[in-house]
Amino acid sequence: MSQTEELDDSTAPLIEHLAELRTRLIRSVIAFIIAITVFFIPIQGEFIAVHVLNFLMEPIVETLRDLGDPSPTLQYTSPQEYLFTLFRISMVFGFALAFPVIGFQMWRFVAPGLYRQEKNAFLPFLIASPVMFLLGASFAQFVVTPLAMAFFLGFADVSSVLAIVFGEPETLPDGAVITPEASEGPTITFFGKVNESLDITLKFIMAFGLCFQLPVLLTLMGKAGLVSAEGLANVRKYAMVGILVLAAVVTPPDVITQLILFTVVYGLYEVSIWLVRRVENKREAKLRAEGYYDDEDDLGDLPGGDAK
Repeated sequence: MSQTEELDDSTAPLIEHLAELRTRLIRSVIAFIIAITVFFIPIQGEFIAVHVLNFLMEPIVETLRDLGDPSPTLQYTSPQEYLFTLFRISMVFGFALAFPVIGFQMWRFVAPGLYRQEKNAFLPFLIASPVMFLLGASFAQFVVTPLAMAFFLGFADVSSVLAIVFGEPETLPDGAVITPEASEGPTITFFGKVNESLDITLKFIMAFGLCFQLPVLLTLMGKAGLVSAEGLANVRKYAMVGILVLAAVVTPPDVITQLILFTVVYGLYEVSIWLVRRVENKREAKLRAEGYYDDEDDLGDLPGGDAK
């Protein structure tokens, strides 16, 4: 066989892999586009993206109501801002909706190159990752964001922007209200923008969704032998400092919110240590069963044991 024929034979698998990758990417992109389109299907006279936006804005709306605003209002200041906000929602949540298809295409691409044991080890993490992200996003939406909004909006005098009814003058239509005059200094009020309010909500969702990936990541690294339960336990104090810094950066300067984040993430770190130790125990039990593990190597570490 000539050298040219050997080169042609060696490049054939690469071309096949690239063609397979292209097919998987095309299917993933099509699923992503379809998922984006779904959010512009009208339900009850409004796009699904609008309902998602109202759901994400609920912590801000409820906080304003608690502060005394009977009719919370968010605004947009440019003609295209609201439409782009809906597009942003459709892209973020469209990716989440299409992730099962995208993850399946990724799995089908890499699975042929894995052994059966590697497939059995990797597949649970592919399933656990979106589940943990969903838990973190839910925690951010229902716990962290309301606390953050209560902290941020608590500085503004929301009641100053409320319309206080002094009566119903004859010159005003029914239901019209009069805003009281400001006797001292300017009136500082909150006029929330849709895109900026959505931005802080999505940041919390992404931050906590990624933080909840900690057990998945460390357990996967433990399976690969990159970390050990003993090593993670030894650096526990450094992990506590790192989590405290993360809580100070991600959350608002509110002690309660920071303590909640620290407690949750540190709890996930301890869960990760337990999961890695469980992985190591299973690996050790398997090696013992196969006869590759020698207990005599550890006798010197035991009380009364003689090292050979």
